[in-house]
Amino acid sequence: MGYRVVVAGATGNVGREMLNILAEREFPIDDLAVLASSRSTGDIIDFGETGKTYKVQNIEHFDPTGWDIALFAIGSDGSKQYAPKFAAAGCTVIDNASLYRMDPDIPLIVPEVNPEAIDGYKVRNIIANPNCSTAQMVVALKPLHDAAKIKRVVVATYQSVSGAGKAGMDELFEQSRNIFVGDQAEPKKFTKQIAFNVIPHIDSFLEDGSTKEEWKMVVETKKILDPKIKVTATCVRVPVFVGHSEAINIEFEDEISAEQAKKILREAPGVMLVDKHEDGGYVTPIECVGEYATFISRVREDSTVENGLSLWCVSDNLRKGAALNAVQIAELLGRRHLKKAA
Repeated sequence: MGYRVVVAGATGNVGREMLNILAEREFPIDDLAVLASSRSTGDIIDFGETGKTYKVQNIEHFDPTGWDIALFAIGSDGSKQYAPKFAAAGCTVIDNASLYRMDPDIPLIVPEVNPEAIDGYKVRNIIANPNCSTAQMVVALKPLHDAAKIKRVVVATYQSVSGAGKAGMDELFEQSRNIFVGDQAEPKKFTKQIAFNVIPHIDSFLEDGSTKEEWKMVVETKKILDPKIKVTATCVRVPVFVGHSEAINIEFEDEISAEQAKKILREAPGVMLVDKHEDGGYVTPIECVGEYATFISRVREDSTVENGLSLWCVSDNLRKGAALNAVQIAELLGRRHLKKAA
């Protein structure tokens, strides 16, 4: 016996990955509905590599009564409109948008980090999926925090254009092609040219000069991991199609060496340590695409602070940063609460 599962936003980058991962992980599904806006109604979507296909239904006309779990990848406006409707009908919503993340009544979950927090989902019947950059970072931080208690984190991100959706990927491709043939590379999706460039600006600016993306990393890390941790972030868009990278500097309360940290990370759930002091002995975004793990490299001690470490963190942002984490939440929900699958 399995679950009746909805994937909303099934025609987008994250929605398609949700379907791929549900298929890859053989999530126990008795019935599957794929939803999108009226523009995509009637389109045919593959269910991973299973050979099965599904016709896209219009979310506006879909009745969620009797469905168990809905994976949402429809943005904050869509979630605001439809998540309460699905939740009220008894279908638990796992939402990839930012809308509900900081709501105190809604759990914000990374299963390797705070699985017990999912027990609060019944208040609203909605569970929030964190920001893509936050998700991979807290997977790396959690085992180290358990070992030596983190005081402060300084992170600079190198975020791929897929984090801005299909329009971001198309813009990088088109600008790169235009530059090679001598045509104009005017920005549309991004604030400046993204091809052969980096842009220190993701999401809108706040009054203190930080961006909303940077604010998300700060407040979400505190909610998921520990409210006492101090976090400062600089988020940068880079000309990479898929895969977010992060340079993370960590200050601990207790002493911890690079070798101790490596040993901890080797055994940590969701982490793959690849750290050789040689050419190519580290992971870059290209190698992480399509993978489940959060990859850690370049672990070293920081002599400028007491009990400091620096490391490099890479993950597929469409997977662990979004779709994979959502499916893992669904698996966790099934194990701890719904318990329909054998």
